[in-house]
Amino acid sequence: MSWTLERDSEHVTEWERSDDYATIRKRERGDGGYIVRLDVMEQAEDERRYERESFSEEPDADALVEEWQAEYDLEE
Repeated sequence: MSWTLERDSEHVTEWERSDDYATIRKRERGDGGYIVRLDVMEQAEDERRYERESFSEEPDADALVEEWQAEYDLEE
């Protein structure tokens, strides 16, 4: 399954998995840092999960987004 960009605003970018049961969000904080969170919902065929990590640099946040997209991608 693939990830689709669902929201891309000035401070928030969010991707949704094609089964609609998982999202990844990157949000810019007021201090210039970033929060990345993963939400795999209870209805998903893989294990329910919620994680949240903070970063001071955007490239580090982007690297986690890519890592989670690969890790939580589902085979079709």
